[in-house]
Amino acid sequence: MRGKGEGAVFKDKRTGYWTAAIELPQEGGKRKRKFIRRKLKADLLDALAEQKATLKAKGYLPDAGMTTDEWFAFWLDLASKRVRPNTYDGYMRSVKNHILPVIGGKRLSHVEGNDIERVYARILEAGWSSTTALLAHNVMGVAFKAAVKRKRIVINPMESVDKPLKAATSIEAFDLEEALAVLEHVLEDPEMGARWAMALLTGARRGEVLGLEISRVTDTIDLSWQMQRLSRSTETGKPIAPANFEYRHLSGSLYLVRPKSHSSEREFPNFEPLRTILERHIAQSEPNPYGLVFTNKGRPIDPTKDSKNWKKVLEATGIEKDVVLHGLRHTAVDLLFLANMPEDLISEIVGHSTQAMTRKYKSRGKVNRARLNAALEGFTALFSSLGDGHSSTPAAVAPSPQALELGELRPESTA
Repeated sequence: MRGKGEGAVFKDKRTGYWTAAIELPQEGGKRKRKFIRRKLKADLLDALAEQKATLKAKGYLPDAGMTTDEWFAFWLDLASKRVRPNTYDGYMRSVKNHILPVIGGKRLSHVEGNDIERVYARILEAGWSSTTALLAHNVMGVAFKAAVKRKRIVINPMESVDKPLKAATSIEAFDLEEALAVLEHVLEDPEMGARWAMALLTGARRGEVLGLEISRVTDTIDLSWQMQRLSRSTETGKPIAPANFEYRHLSGSLYLVRPKSHSSEREFPNFEPLRTILERHIAQSEPNPYGLVFTNKGRPIDPTKDSKNWKKVLEATGIEKDVVLHGLRHTAVDLLFLANMPEDLISEIVGHSTQAMTRKYKSRGKVNRARLNAALEGFTALFSSLGDGHSSTPAAVAPSPQALELGELRPESTA
């Protein structure tokens, strides 16, 4: 006999388990029920009460049959229609290489916070960076949030874990003296010297330089397209991308695509010495069917090979600094600050969405110390009158030429 409030509770003669059925909201006019099974009746009644409370509070119960493998496959298919191809590739690699090896096969509704933390631990123990762990965290955060929204689970396991801490890192950059030496060295290469010079002088990203077209180099430099390698569907042969994603095919899996943000899609005046460097390079280069400024014997340059080529160039300069290709972007920011370029204009040239991001790219080396010293000379000059009326104060430092330009700094005499 069933007790009060037990509902459809019975002992299954085939399995010996106590079983309960809960009526769920209908879908499409069809009846839906969820079955709960436990060895002991008392455990079943506890589980039944918990499930009924969840149903009352949330209006639905999790999909008990779906595994994490099945959910992530479903979610990745959704993501491929919503996010940029590079973002999707990052999702896919993180899921395949780091997330599913730990929680794959487990029921989606059974994933808990300690399972998520095991994903982080495996990544770090295998020697991957904290950035990789942080990417896995972000991917799972989006995926499990979608699972809650689609009523596959009730509780998001990500809510019970902390975000992995990102290790402090720094990217090396050239100082002014080194930048000049590198520029002189690369310009001895008539084929690729202009490619490195453009990165050094503008801070343009790798894809922006490799995807630059001759038609977009005039009195201005138009960085409204960039080169990317896109994954393609095995069924259609087309890039895996949302319907509103703009792209133009170059060769193989290489495409010209629009930048991911409006601030990255930019145009700025062509300036010296870059103007002369580019004009000479274009005039000396053989025409190519892609209309690109930089090619490898008339073919688009593979981005991965481009990064490897930079390592060879760096080694040939003899400068003992581990300046990766992206370090040229940081170098350009430093040089623009050294030239006293206003911060908002630096952000426009390098394509940062905020000035705060530009400040993150500014290194704390000789370049910044030179600017700081010059600025402090002017500040010191503000106090040049202290030695006149106060015998106990030290003699003031003579004002610098920059301070003199500000006009008379001493207060007018009241005598």
